[in-house]
Amino acid sequence: CSWLLQLPPVTCCRPSSQKRIGTMYSKTALLMLSGLASAKAFQPTAMSRAGALVASRQFTSASAALGPETAKATVEAMYKSGGAHAEQKYDADFDDLVKSAFPGALSNQELETKVVGLLAEKGYNAANTLLCTSLCCDELARCLEDDFVKVYGNNFNLGGLAGFPFAGNTGFGAMSAHIPDDGYCLMIYGPHVGIAQDGTIGKVERSGIELLDNCCGSAIAASNYLKGITDGGATLTTKIQSFTDFQQGAVQELILPHGKRLGSADNRMHELPYALFDSQDLLVKDIVGTGAGGIKKGLAMLGGIQINTAPEKLDYFHPLRFDYMNNNGEVVEDLLSAVTE
Repeated sequence: CSWLLQLPPVTCCRPSSQKRIGTMYSKTALLMLSGLASAKAFQPTAMSRAGALVASRQFTSASAALGPETAKATVEAMYKSGGAHAEQKYDADFDDLVKSAFPGALSNQELETKVVGLLAEKGYNAANTLLCTSLCCDELARCLEDDFVKVYGNNFNLGGLAGFPFAGNTGFGAMSAHIPDDGYCLMIYGPHVGIAQDGTIGKVERSGIELLDNCCGSAIAASNYLKGITDGGATLTTKIQSFTDFQQGAVQELILPHGKRLGSADNRMHELPYALFDSQDLLVKDIVGTGAGGIKKGLAMLGGIQINTAPEKLDYFHPLRFDYMNNNGEVVEDLLSAVTE
């Protein structure tokens, strides 16, 4: 477990982080990151590594071909053939509705075409890249994941409720050890939010369910918990955080610093995922900063808001961060403008 021995001592929170989210972050981060010693269980044995590597790279994507234009053409061809979710179709009116509600949002197809093309210029392809995501447990969050898996072939999942990286340092260290030799990692992270066909934010149509459903349910529950504190009316209790629901307890703690921000928002459900992203981005930076030494060649970090829609509509993503980092954890290029312009 050599990667683990190379990690610097873990601190619960950096001084800059403490200024933003205080002691709640320290308590939650300690719970999330305290499993470092268990990371050895993630490591492949020498005997199984070769077979696992061969199996993991046997997929139909043609993105291993060199060149950004070839990579873009591969993504476009994938979507023309139905992509990972053939039932989803472009709707011009709905596209306008989503992009007016979330300025800067791109359809998954637009996002993936740009991201894959940009990373191909840096040498990313299906044979040398490991996809890593920190997205919500919700099945709706799998759509974006599935589309990128069609290109890069595999995914290491760090995420839990609301998209927070609950796998922590241990999970990131294990993921880093799985990156192909002399290869790259693309990490996609962020919370998600639904938008119904009538434009209601925080709700979404789900397959087989007649009524509009909450999206993200974990985020909305945390928001309601926070509202009970800031507005009064929260029930007094001596009950401590339960291990059987510790992820939700963590989400509720990590949203606490955003009480005033959400309380003054014109649309609380619209502001909610952006508040969650700020907390998640802070955690991701800490985790990557601790484990960056395990990155083989380069790490592309794409963070933003997933926007989930009805089963027959395209999903969207609002990119808020797209950094290319070296294996020292240093940002060597900001790629966000190349995606959003």
